[in-house]
Amino acid sequence: MAFGDVKTEKGLKELNSHLADRSYIDGYVASQNDLTTFDNLGKAPPANLPHVLRWYNHIKSFTPAEKQTFGAAACPLKAGAKPTTTAPPAKDDDDDDVDLFGSDEEEDAEAERIREERLKAYAEKKSKKPALIAKSSIVLDVKPWDDETDMKAMETQVRTIIMDGLVWGASKLVPVGYGINKLQIMCVVEDDKVSVDELVEKIQDFEDFVQSVDIAAFNKI
Repeated sequence: MAFGDVKTEKGLKELNSHLADRSYIDGYVASQNDLTTFDNLGKAPPANLPHVLRWYNHIKSFTPAEKQTFGAAACPLKAGAKPTTTAPPAKDDDDDDVDLFGSDEEEDAEAERIREERLKAYAEKKSKKPALIAKSSIVLDVKPWDDETDMKAMETQVRTIIMDGLVWGASKLVPVGYGINKLQIMCVVEDDKVSVDELVEKIQDFEDFVQSVDIAAFNKI
């Protein structure tokens, strides 16, 4: 666990290995050894030494007043010296040292709180998203009684049908034989608002013009 002069590349690498599974130079809380090593280091280590960099930034985050509260290490270091042993802190029922990293229970509670907040935000965002409206595109064949039926007047009557969720589209006359044409007309309906059977019945109510109505095409949009 020893490391050499931290002003040298070799010493820095040894310090990085030393801190790979430790939060502090000696023991479980910050001590004078951390301050001595921090002062010997003098500046932030390079990024290729992640454990040293993490430790350096942590020690640097303490205020001067907080650093004065650091206890004496089990193995005090002099400038440029290196530790040879690591002694765990003596157990003391009255020890009020603060765990700077928090307990696992605290971390779990915080993680749970963040997860709940994110789930709540997601649910609120999803609830504000407009619901998808199911629609259908329909082509109707409207057949007249005979070749004397006024097809233009018949189409006018059909388009007088107004229903919430119904939009009439293009139309054309299609020959069916013997000089008779049928009206082929397109419409788009909202499935939850318009009953196709009801729409067909309304068209067939124009008995002076309409003999029958067939669905030529039906596609979900």
